[in-house]
Amino acid sequence: MTIRQPIVSVLGHVDHGKTTLLDNIRGSAIVDREAGKITQHIGATEVPIETINDICGKLLTDKGFKIKGLLFIDTPGHHAFTTLRARGGSLADLAVLMIDINEGLKPQTIESIHILKQHKTPFVIAANKVDRINGWVSIDDRACMETIQGQLPEVQEVLNNMLYKLVGQMFEEGLQVERYDRIKDFRKTIAIIPMSAKTGEGIADLLMVLIGLAQRFLEDQLEAEEGGAGEGTVLEVKEERGLGTTIDTIIYNGVVRKNDTIVVGTASNKPLVTKVKALLKPKPLDEIRDPRERFDSVQEVSAAAGVKITAPTLENVIAGVPVRVVRGSLDEIVKKVEKELQLGIETSENGVIVKADAIGSLEAMAFELENLEFQIKKAEVGDVSRRDIIDAMTIQDPLRKVLFAFNVKLTPEAKSVLESCEGQSVKTFEGKVIYKLVEDYQEWYVQRKRELENEKRGQVVFPGMIKILQDCVFRVCKPAIVGVRVLAGRIRAGRALIREDGRVIGKIKSIQRESKSVKEGIMGDELAISIPNATVGRQFKVEDILYVDIPESHATQLANVNLSIEEKEVLEKIIKIKRKEKFCWGM
Repeated sequence: MTIRQPIVSVLGHVDHGKTTLLDNIRGSAIVDREAGKITQHIGATEVPIETINDICGKLLTDKGFKIKGLLFIDTPGHHAFTTLRARGGSLADLAVLMIDINEGLKPQTIESIHILKQHKTPFVIAANKVDRINGWVSIDDRACMETIQGQLPEVQEVLNNMLYKLVGQMFEEGLQVERYDRIKDFRKTIAIIPMSAKTGEGIADLLMVLIGLAQRFLEDQLEAEEGGAGEGTVLEVKEERGLGTTIDTIIYNGVVRKNDTIVVGTASNKPLVTKVKALLKPKPLDEIRDPRERFDSVQEVSAAAGVKITAPTLENVIAGVPVRVVRGSLDEIVKKVEKELQLGIETSENGVIVKADAIGSLEAMAFELENLEFQIKKAEVGDVSRRDIIDAMTIQDPLRKVLFAFNVKLTPEAKSVLESCEGQSVKTFEGKVIYKLVEDYQEWYVQRKRELENEKRGQVVFPGMIKILQDCVFRVCKPAIVGVRVLAGRIRAGRALIREDGRVIGKIKSIQRESKSVKEGIMGDELAISIPNATVGRQFKVEDILYVDIPESHATQLANVNLSIEEKEVLEKIIKIKRKEKFCWGM
């Protein structure tokens, strides 16, 4: 067995410095090219231990590291994290959560925290952009404590206040964090490293903490079989000119060689068996931007590494699927890949539909929805199709007639069905931040539930109780117009009214509030109502208590409606009145 380098994913909100951090680390090593101090791979950046020693200098007193370096995943934050899976879990061994210290937690920061907690991935916080603090004097590439001590006391106080605020925000997310030099137990407390990706301040501290955590806590899980069959995950599928369809892959175990037979997952969940035509790695850093000479062909790649693989018939491969080298039984490897492609997501006929760009994204969406006890009918990778919209239309519950599209598009056919009358009942949520999609759904769910209840209230006759007010008889008859107070429940035009003896006095023709017509009156309202075919002093009189006349069939429906306490009490009174004439009324 050998100890492979840890895979480190860099997560965070847009413009919080993920790319700048990696650019700075890469730039730190350009000056020393003879030993090949740093190599840029497709979708990943390898930082050897020698480079880390050079950058950290005197911060690293222990030079006897077993770990050979760090492999940073060089793609857009949390999206890469959900895409990269290894045997159903996260591929990353460690993560760096980038936070602009001047802005604090933003939507994609919170998204990243949710994903890190879901996968139980150890991480550190890079509190970036300290150089933007008012009055800060930058000292390029200095260690964190050294550059802080060089600031004026009032600037240090501003930094401390920002860090305290960040500690509070993370506490609200259920996490205990502290500045790294104040931590006694790194297993219980998450480290914050104040830094500037732009000036390089604190980068040495960040690398020191990462390599220290990996060396101390992750050595067992970093063991890899030396020369064993390669295992990896597809990061991206790309069409390259002159090469056809290629797969950018992170190899996290074993070795992949040219001409190896490999098994790769596909969109149809049927493993593809193919052969490696070429393994491509970029040329040195100073030539990487030249697309004509971008890649070198190599004979083999060992974990952990990023590499572009060319092979026949890769067109149906998608991001996030496994790649396995065949050494021994092909059938056994195919079965393993089939098992990994299976989603561990429970489905229900009356759940929502989820479409996403990768298997990991589907799992992350499912995790968030299941935590809120929302069920899923179908979860698939790929753009939203016409079939998906039609499937959503068949869902019975209007609150579940929902389709999520995470980081995928709606096909023209899907849009056409959605825009037509038949597809209007389907609600779609599109976006690139999982937790935001779920939040939007929660808000819509509450609002839509309220609307449906109001619609149901409009169709079902609800309980209501009113009192005829003194000195508010505006017309005695033809029609009778009187002032009333709604004591409980609600009244609507068209509803019949009964007395306490069960006698019907007539139907409400109209309702007015301050000389304006209204559809209904609710508890506490004082209104004027008109009742044709009734006369004040005959059918009813001032200070009488009247009730809404509820049909018996509606009374049984009200058992399934969320009534207020007052509405329930009025309903019980109406049932009592009705049962004087019919013993089993409403049963």
